[in-house]
Amino acid sequence: MKLQVLVACVQENEITLAEHMNISTEAIICNQCQEYSYKEFVRRGRQIRAFSFDERGVGKNRNNALMRAEAEFVLFGDEDIIYNDDYEARILGEFGKNPQADILMFNVMAVENRRTYENVRHKRVRWYNYGRYPTYAMCARLESLRKANVWFSLLFGGGAKYSNGEDSLFIHDCLKKGLKIYAAPVVIGHEKERRGGESTWFTGYNEKFFYDRGVLYHYLYGVMQRPFALRFLLLKRKMMCTEISVREAYSLMVQGMKEA
Repeated sequence: MKLQVLVACVQENEITLAEHMNISTEAIICNQCQEYSYKEFVRRGRQIRAFSFDERGVGKNRNNALMRAEAEFVLFGDEDIIYNDDYEARILGEFGKNPQADILMFNVMAVENRRTYENVRHKRVRWYNYGRYPTYAMCARLESLRKANVWFSLLFGGGAKYSNGEDSLFIHDCLKKGLKIYAAPVVIGHEKERRGGESTWFTGYNEKFFYDRGVLYHYLYGVMQRPFALRFLLLKRKMMCTEISVREAYSLMVQGMKEA
């Protein structure tokens, strides 16, 4: 069994990045910068292929890596993830124990204010609990993704028209195509603090945030988009609705749904 890490990054030195991320398997790094280039190098005896593209959009970047992948298993990575020394053994071991799984969600410990999930037991990932998982938690059988013909949206995420959500949409499409997804209580790495604490897409709970979230909810929940939007706002109102009221935020989300 072979594992490849598919890394999406922006304006990075690929050799330094592989060192910082502690990559010890084969990898494909797709770097969005100001030029087109290609290089290969070896780290810990494993080949790393690095592509640079003069373009923007995290979905496009992940697709660039995914279409070039060739290992049995692919692990999606971000530039701010640091992997444990034994991540390869842990991942391949879990797939060995779960031959029915098309995708496994692993624990990558995020910084406190960005933490959305923690797997404490093995469980099936379903429609009602998939939205909490980020892309960097996910490792998939490449053949399963190819057969299902699933790709990342070009509309959502950093550098795209709408803020975030490309990860949820990808998992949504995997479930829709019948792929079997499980959560594993296995830690494979952790997230480091972003430089200066900045986000590639988040600029506050403003009008664009709620509008874009409405567009996303249309694609995620269909006829249930409005009740799910209201539920989301009521649950998060103390954190998100300090400057924009729940009523105003809901109205913005509905406008986004109508555009979608």
